[in-house]
Amino acid sequence: MQFSSSLLENAVAEFAKLPGIGKKTALRLVLHLLKTEPEKVTAFGEAITRMRNEIKFCQRCFNVADADICSICSNSLRKQDMICVVENIRDVIAIESTQQYSGTYHILGGIISPLDGIGPDQLNIEALVQRVQKERIEEIIFALSPNIQGDTTIYYIQKKLQPLPVKVTTIARGIAFGGELEYADEMTLARSITNRLPVESYVANR
Repeated sequence: MQFSSSLLENAVAEFAKLPGIGKKTALRLVLHLLKTEPEKVTAFGEAITRMRNEIKFCQRCFNVADADICSICSNSLRKQDMICVVENIRDVIAIESTQQYSGTYHILGGIISPLDGIGPDQLNIEALVQRVQKERIEEIIFALSPNIQGDTTIYYIQKKLQPLPVKVTTIARGIAFGGELEYADEMTLARSITNRLPVESYVANR
């Protein structure tokens, strides 16, 4: 691509660094901003800068938050004795979009994957165990992507939780094995949450 302006070229190059954005899409976005009122572009830039500099992570569940505790954990209408264990923030957004879950979450920050160099110590597993020990948690729901790494993570955490008096379940297999949770449609994900299974039965059938 040939540019008559280095400012335009630099802006396109920065947008093209975003995942899923090629140079043609980046150029289209930059040209759109170029036609937009300056105050709107300024607001756009300030929102991105503030998000990156000021956003926090919940000290309880590791979700993104504006304060030390996220809006889900601090919501008195949510079931505080129920924790849905997920891999990342995108999974929280996917489950929330179903409007079928009213408990809290715990974000692991990944799943156990030895081939990728990710072990239990690199995830928020001990924090989850401590939550169960300190809080009156009635049920843990595993909502991890149905693949080998997800199953390994469920098995490992289940063993850690066995001495504790907590019900452990996993979402039903409405989601195909080997699929990614964030790409499941809302109806399938909602059905999986509603028809969750005891982890003991799930592991025994694997």
